[in-house]
Amino acid sequence: MSCFQINLKLILVSGKTKEFLFSPSESAGDIAQHVFENWPDDWCQEAVSKAEILRLIYQGRFLHSNVTLGALGLPYGKTTVMHLVPRENLPEPNSQDQRQKSKGGSSSCCSASCCIL
Repeated sequence: MSCFQINLKLILVSGKTKEFLFSPSESAGDIAQHVFENWPDDWCQEAVSKAEILRLIYQGRFLHSNVTLGALGLPYGKTTVMHLVPRENLPEPNSQDQRQKSKGGSSSCCSASCCIL
C-alpha cells in the first residue's frame, strides 16, 4: 500500500466488504464509478445498474459526489471504513429531525435523549 493512498474498506448493506485504494484527490463520485466498473465477483447479488446510484456513507452522513477523500482528512496508510449503498437521491437536510418530531419520541430505544451531531 502506498503511503500517499487511502485504503477504503467498503461495506454493503448485506455485510459484505471489500478494500480499495484511492488517492486523496478522488471524490465520492470517482469512487462510486471505480467500484461500479470493478464490481467484486462476490458482490454479484448486490450489483446495481449504474454508478450514479451508489452512495457512500461516512460517519453517519451521505457524501455528495464532489467531496474528495482529502477534504475529509482521511489518514494515509490506514484503513477507513465507509458504507456503500444504492440510493437514487440523497435525503433532504433535516429529514431525520422531522421523522423524530413526527414519531413523538414514543418508540425510542432508551429513556435517554439522543442527539446526532
